Order: sequence, then structure tokens, then C-alpha cells
Amino acid sequence: RPVEKEQTGGAETRVTMNNYTKEDIIRLVEEEDVEFIRLQFTDMFGVIKNIAVTSRELPRVLDNRCRVDWTLITGECMENEAEMFLYPDLDTFAILPWRPQQGKVARFLCDLYCADGTPYKNSSRYILKQNLEKAGEEGYTFFADPECEFFLFHTDDNGIPTTVSHEQAGYLDVSPLDLGENARRDMVLTLEDMGVEVESSHHEKAPAQHEIDFRYGEAGRIADCVMTFKMAVRTIAKRYGLHATFMPKPRAEVNGSGMHLNMRLLKDGKNIFKGEDGALSAEGEAFLAGILYHIQGMTAVMNPLVNSYKRLVPGFEAPSEVTWSRTQRNALVHVRKERGGEVNLELRSPDSASNPYLVFALCLAAGMEGIEKGLQVPEELTKDIRNLNEEEKKLLGIQMLPENLGEAIKAMGQDTLVSKVLGETYRKGYMKAKRKEWKDYLEQVSEWELNRYLYRV
Repeated sequence: RPVEKEQTGGAETRVTMNNYTKEDIIRLVEEEDVEFIRLQFTDMFGVIKNIAVTSRELPRVLDNRCRVDWTLITGECMENEAEMFLYPDLDTFAILPWRPQQGKVARFLCDLYCADGTPYKNSSRYILKQNLEKAGEEGYTFFADPECEFFLFHTDDNGIPTTVSHEQAGYLDVSPLDLGENARRDMVLTLEDMGVEVESSHHEKAPAQHEIDFRYGEAGRIADCVMTFKMAVRTIAKRYGLHATFMPKPRAEVNGSGMHLNMRLLKDGKNIFKGEDGALSAEGEAFLAGILYHIQGMTAVMNPLVNSYKRLVPGFEAPSEVTWSRTQRNALVHVRKERGGEVNLELRSPDSASNPYLVFALCLAAGMEGIEKGLQVPEELTKDIRNLNEEEKKLLGIQMLPENLGEAIKAMGQDTLVSKVLGETYRKGYMKAKRKEWKDYLEQVSEWELNRYLYRV
């Protein structure tokens, strides 16, 4: 791991990582007996991919000469961009703790570049970088703290994942009720070994459901942490004979798994969401208004699966309406006042199946548009929305989130900000794939339908 140092700036005291040089990498590979290096990158849908090379290829890696066939990954015909070059981000170098300690395996997270040396614009990591740089030009730094939930299920005798768990633990329970405690501890230690700062971990409300939270950090680094987190969690779970899934709603009768996103926007080292006496500032309200204005168009990215919308239903604590509140924790956006007077915005709709680079980029862009245009927040939700009927919601002007992936795709196609942030080529490719996914789902006949109709109709 790189040397760590603390930086203090107004509202934030954070740990940052020193920059690696090529010489540092060469020395570490030799000293640590690294034999294999994985060059990892994230595809359009937030799935991590990689190629592996031996350590003797390190000069070629550091010279940005490793290639991948992007056509095979995307499934699209790309005459001029079939081959992409992997540019390793040296600061993401990490040794994989679960691999052999003789002949170790390390990894880099990589950016994609075209043959002419220009960044590949249809890369989600590039999209986030561009939006962070744009905000940075205006003096802003975007900080994120996602709360990543997942389930740990048993596998069958053939190692195939199931949705079976023998535990009945609930929120914040400990062993012996929490049967996943040891696995979760190893996940945290593994993440710390890889340079991911974990703030806390605990058992969630549903049986076999867990949560690991990071420390607040600059959004680009935290998006990288989410990708590392998913890989590490799945790998450590397998060691325990378990399957870790980030599927939003694997079991119908319990809460689903989300990725609540806590946000801060800093300027000159100070959190601009913080107003007088711990209230949400005017800029904070405008940022919030921008997210609420565009949330329906962003939902296909925040909740990218057919299954995502099985979580966003009333009765299971996940939001299904476009609301915000200081007092109602089940609102879509919860304005959180922290000890010490800090103020955060918690967006509660995203799930961990989403691509974190895109989620962060869209939230930042929507919020910045809210500030630039001086958008006004709608009326605050002051009552428990679970106690409001449909007529009362209508009178209050409360809008609904898209109820399924089909509705979300349609809303995405109508939102000009989403097109601007993702780029039209990316947006069209994403929507095309998601339309096919939705169509494939509609053609299925479920067990529920057979049980409901086969004998009655």
C-alpha cells in the first residue's frame, strides 16, 4: 500500500494516498515477489473485466501498450475502435490478499484509450472523471460515501448459488445469530489490505443481509473502491462456501439490498451543504432540487435491472416516490444532520447492481445544474409516506419513481441531462441493451403466473 497522510481542510479530515511512480511500481513488484498482474477495467454496466500478464510484461504495462478487443466486450461493431489500450492508474496498484503469497498477484484499475492516444469517451470511468474535472474548474470537490448492502447465501453440493440461508439474524445482530460475522470480518480486513478505508460493517435487517460502509472520500476514488469491494466480497464469500450477491431483491418476502449514496459538495475545503445552525444551505437545496428534477431520467442507471424494481415497492423501506425530508428517513432523499453540524444528502434509491461511476457522475451533474439554475426544492415531506393514501399523495403533488425498467428506459430517453452526461452514443447503447433485457423479461412466464392462473382460467 502507498504511504498515507492526513489532510485537514475545513469540514473534512481525510486520508489520501500518495502518488505511485513507475519506479515505485517496479520496485514493489520485485520486492513483493509479484508474478502476475491483472489489468482491470469496468464495462458499460458496471461489471469488472481484466486481462492478466506476467510480471516480465510490466514494462509494456507501464508503457500503456496492453490491448483489449472492445468489440468482443460490447458486442457492437466498432470499425475504428475495435482495439482499446489499457492505461493503468498507478495509484490503484494493489496486491490481491487472497492469492498465493509466493508468486503474488497484483492489479491495476485501468482507463481505456483509443489507438490515437485519446481517452475512450464511452468509458464510465472517463465519464465520471470529466464531470469531476468540470466541477473542479468551478472550485467544487464531490465527496461520496455509499452504503453497500449484499446477501450471503449458501451454495448447493455443486457449488451453484441458492437463496438459502440458515440464519435468522436481523439489524445489528451479532453471533451466534449472525452466521456471516466471520466472513464479513475477513472482507473488511481484505479491503483494508487493498487500501480501501472501511468505516463500519454490520448485519442488515433481512436474514443473511449485510452492509459494509466506506469513509467519505473524493467520488472518483470511492467509485474505484466500490468496484474493488464487489470483487473482494465475492471472493471472500466463496472461501466460506457462500455466495455473495448484489442482486437488489433476491427474496420476495424481505427487504432488498440498496446502495444508499451519501453526498457532500466541498468548496475551499468546506461543505457547502451546511447552512446556519446545521440547516441545509441554499446551495444545498438547489443541489437537492437538481437531483429530484432529474431522478426519473437517471433511474435506469441507478436501478439497472428488471429485478431492481422489485425492491422499489411500498412496504420494504425502499423509496418508491420522489420526496425529500429532514425528518422522514424513508424519503427518497434524506437530509442528514451529523454530529458536529455537518449536513449530508442521502439518496436512497440506487442499488449495488448499478455502475458507481455513472451514478456518481449523474448525481453530481444534476446537482450542479440545480445550483447553476437556482432550482427550488418541492415541498418537504413531513409525514410518514407509508400513512398516506394515493389521493393524499396526489394532493401533495408527489410523483412516483418509474415502476419498472421499461418506464425507466423511457424516462431516460427524455432527459437531456442524462444524454449530456453520458454522451449520446453511450446513452443509446445502454438503452438498447436495457430494452432487450426488458423485452426478454416480458416474454417469460413465471411460477407466480402458473400458480395464479393455470388452474383457474
